[in-house]
Amino acid sequence: MPELPDVVVYCESLEQRIAGQVLKAVKIINPFLVRTFDPQIATINGKRVLGVRRIGKRIVLAFDEDLFLVIHLMIAGRLRWLKPGAKMPGKITQALFEFADGMLAFTEAGSKRRASLHLVRGEDALKDFDRGGLDPLEIDVAAFGARLKHENHTLKRTLTDPRLFSGIGNAYSDEILHRAQLSPLALSQKLPDEGVARLHTAIRDVMAEWTDRLRKEAQDKFPENVTAFRPEMAVHGKFGQPCPVCQSPVQRIVYAENECNYCARCQTGGKLLADRSLSRLLKESWPKSIDDL
Repeated sequence: MPELPDVVVYCESLEQRIAGQVLKAVKIINPFLVRTFDPQIATINGKRVLGVRRIGKRIVLAFDEDLFLVIHLMIAGRLRWLKPGAKMPGKITQALFEFADGMLAFTEAGSKRRASLHLVRGEDALKDFDRGGLDPLEIDVAAFGARLKHENHTLKRTLTDPRLFSGIGNAYSDEILHRAQLSPLALSQKLPDEGVARLHTAIRDVMAEWTDRLRKEAQDKFPENVTAFRPEMAVHGKFGQPCPVCQSPVQRIVYAENECNYCARCQTGGKLLADRSLSRLLKESWPKSIDDL
């Protein structure tokens, strides 16, 4: 799922291309994409885009007459900018927005349809999409620590909870925890002040570095190849590959449809965290440390 750095760069690219432009027509290819019925989606035809903003991992297009189009890309949703009259990207295109200077294609790969569009009227209606998470780049360490310890969960779960923090998902939480040299399974309320400060700094540094990297990668072009798996990442998606800090093989914990990647030597004092499937299968044979492995 596109996270804060990706969404910020998407918003900046959209602002450059469509702010002040009139939406000539919106074409919905997959009706299931639209999750609201009042106002009808056709209401934005002929309306001017007043601006682009971000709510967590959502992109919001503000139109005339207090209308807001909320785009949630979820895991497989992506945006593509096409030249006028260009062919839209095959079967994956779910919606097409036509402007004078180009077309915005909303695509979603795969068979699961999770991406969504909501059209609402008024700022009050827009507030319903704010899960309440604080923007980690806009709060000091004291506010960060208070929110971090609001509930007692693992750091991995806490960082990715949109009710607590805004814009952090599975990929960047791995990178942040590796940068902070903290275990993903450490409990938030047991984290000492020094660890809180280190985590706060890691969030700001990782998110700022990746936002800047993605800006430079896009330059004047629209963002392409938006993915959670990048070769420059330290641990996310790097299971079995050497940690860039200590060269130990990156480890993982598999759960549900995701996995958490970490470096045992850098983050857990060499301890291997129990994988739900493999540790149950191997039982006593499960290695306890990176050295045993």
